[in-house]
Amino acid sequence: MAPSLADTQTLGKVLRKRAGEHPSRVAFTFLSNGETESGALTYAELDRQAAAIGAALKNSGAEGRPVLLLFPSGLHYVAAIFGCFYSGAVAVPTYPPRPGRADARMAGIAADSGAGVALTTSALLPALRSQFEKAHGWERMHWIATDLLLEQAGWDCPPVAIEEDKPALLQYTSGSTSAPRGVIVTHANLLATQRMLQAAFEHCEDSTHVSWLPIFHDMGLANVLNPVFLGATCFLMQPATFVQRPMRWLRMISRHRASTSMAPNFAYDLCARAATAEDIPTLDLSSWTLALNGAEPVRHATLERFAATFAPCGFRRETFYPAYGLAEATVFVTGGPKWAEPPSLSVSAAALARHSVVPAAATDPQSRTFVGCGKTWMGTGVRIVDPDTMRECEPDRIGEIWVAGPQVAQGYWRNPVETAASFGARLSDTGEGPFLRTGDLGFIRSDQLYITGRLKNVIVVDGRNCYAEDIEQAALESHPALRPGHCAAFAVDVEDQERLVIVAEIDRRYRPAERGDAGEIILAIRRSVAEIHDVTVYAVAPVSSGSIPMTSSGKVQRHGCARAYLAGTLKPWEAV
Repeated sequence: MAPSLADTQTLGKVLRKRAGEHPSRVAFTFLSNGETESGALTYAELDRQAAAIGAALKNSGAEGRPVLLLFPSGLHYVAAIFGCFYSGAVAVPTYPPRPGRADARMAGIAADSGAGVALTTSALLPALRSQFEKAHGWERMHWIATDLLLEQAGWDCPPVAIEEDKPALLQYTSGSTSAPRGVIVTHANLLATQRMLQAAFEHCEDSTHVSWLPIFHDMGLANVLNPVFLGATCFLMQPATFVQRPMRWLRMISRHRASTSMAPNFAYDLCARAATAEDIPTLDLSSWTLALNGAEPVRHATLERFAATFAPCGFRRETFYPAYGLAEATVFVTGGPKWAEPPSLSVSAAALARHSVVPAAATDPQSRTFVGCGKTWMGTGVRIVDPDTMRECEPDRIGEIWVAGPQVAQGYWRNPVETAASFGARLSDTGEGPFLRTGDLGFIRSDQLYITGRLKNVIVVDGRNCYAEDIEQAALESHPALRPGHCAAFAVDVEDQERLVIVAEIDRRYRPAERGDAGEIILAIRRSVAEIHDVTVYAVAPVSSGSIPMTSSGKVQRHGCARAYLAGTLKPWEAV
């Protein structure tokens, strides 16, 4: 087991402790293409770099103030995060915008955070500085190139003494349902989550982690912080490396005998679809003991497909670890226990439309199968609440998920109105609270939390409540030409009635002569949605690959897609 951390108040002090215990142990290794090692940091080297960056931040007066982190995923990013922890600065994990292109999200984060200091590399700094000044007029920004800083001697900053309830970072939400907002995550929140993860995952310093997730994303950041908390080793690669060739992720796990790796559901689906007969004999996934699936709806069909595809490689079904969390609760709310095969429950679709849970046979075409996302850990409380009456739901009723616990963040940065609405909820009949209103819908059965959808993504069609995610899944399964994970279902007003619209991207590799044209695809989508959900689709819009707006973490922006559809700015797919 990892040594006791009872006397530490911040993750900066955790790193300093790990560096003293195991200075030569490799903390992080970066693989530039998922295969070739291009850099590594021992715990002693990471401590030295964090101390140097921390000293520069203190000299810049950044203690207690937001600092933008503008790096691609990699070792520079890791050192910068801990440099903020060492100095007491408030890290704002984000990403560098593409050269010469406006980035509304990045501009919003910079403006909302009020950051006066930005960390980046010397290679990126000139273009970023010019872009910020031209686009935003931010000549006030103080820039620090951390790689040049590390070449200078004499920089040192032991982790500062700081109260646990002070902000450690601002985790900006992905913007899938609203404009990005900065979640105030304290040092106490981070440590509470790390203790929960250690208990739930049963990890220790001998664990080996693999991650391709963007570090600015909450789950990607957890993949960086958790190994340091444990004193373990982590292998990193850039997200684009995975997207270009999904099998690189599994090859990393196989080659480095990794025990732990996390990803959203779509990643498992991509790998199962991308695997070839030639890939299977080259993989050994028997070392993988925890495959966390979270950050988006966990699909039972995906788990089944992945497990069946990679069973010959030593992958075990009980390795799957469905979990539920969100940025506002510092990533983790429910999960586990480890080594338990993920539970699933099939329910009546008709009852689901009435927000009721009625078990049904999995073979029933009018049933929906949900995956259990575990139980709560270490002082976390979950309530299922009627969002209209603000009262706790009766058993087998679907309601909004409310959360309380030590990992729940302090609110939204400089946004007291949204903070009060989302973080200050109380049950109307008992006054119990405060709770975090997650905006997610679900139910609890046999101590398992099941996620059914999002409160804002419920579409009322033909008098029935439908979840956008379920409609999209039915559409995507209707025809092989559709691009996995790139489909948006939303409602539009037509003559004062809600009508269902589905926008779906066509895979750029698809050739119409192989399986049909746009008319066939539209018909397949309509038929699939009608058969599974018994609702009528008002319009189907096949669009070119890359047309649907996505968040920085790969989620569909339904509201943005709806706006583009109504404005007529989506690029129609044309058969060639």
